[in-house]
Amino acid sequence: MIDRKWDSSLAYCVGLLATDGCLYNDGRHMSFVSADIQLVELFKNILKLSNRISYKTSGSSGKKCPHIQFGSVVFYKWLIEIGLTPRKSLTLGPLKIPDKYFLDFTRGCFDGDGSIHSYMDRRWANSHMFYTSFVSASRNYIDWLRGKVFKKLGIKGHMTTDRNKRTYQLKYAKRESLVLISKMYYNRQVPCLERKRKKIKNIIKKHRTIQSKNPRIFLKKTAKIEI
Repeated sequence: MIDRKWDSSLAYCVGLLATDGCLYNDGRHMSFVSADIQLVELFKNILKLSNRISYKTSGSSGKKCPHIQFGSVVFYKWLIEIGLTPRKSLTLGPLKIPDKYFLDFTRGCFDGDGSIHSYMDRRWANSHMFYTSFVSASRNYIDWLRGKVFKKLGIKGHMTTDRNKRTYQLKYAKRESLVLISKMYYNRQVPCLERKRKKIKNIIKKHRTIQSKNPRIFLKKTAKIEI
């Protein structure tokens, strides 16, 4: 039986399910899929699942991705009670996540459908920009996530949509990203997708190198981040 007692690892897995998970309509079965086998294995190990990891073809990319399907009526009902839904991409809304574990949940969302990218802004010398983003087809969910992060960390972010206005992106620019990253990765042992952790470390390393040439900008903030 899957342990439903809240802790940081369970909250992280709920974040993964809220983004890359699926609840089937039978009231029993669920699945989790990711392009990263490490993330599927981590999810399996945290929930202590005995089910086999298989591969399924992605409807969007056509690539085969690691996938795990499992069944539990009790866990399924618990997920429904906290706000997850079948066909969640459009129906997902506010979730009942304990405040103590909200940042673990947020890290799970980031590892599921989140991203971070950086670039040099050519308008100014030594201007290194980066953004941390979350994406969802549900405006209600993105609005809730944005409000919760603001209440917890005091950072507002900003909202954008894709060209067809089918998905919503919640984005945090450099200053706010540094706050968010430091809180999501509050120690080096937190469960996470290692690929994204390494990407963040490389971005911060590059930023520190640039800062050394212009120490007035953000140097104190990045000095405190050790993920």
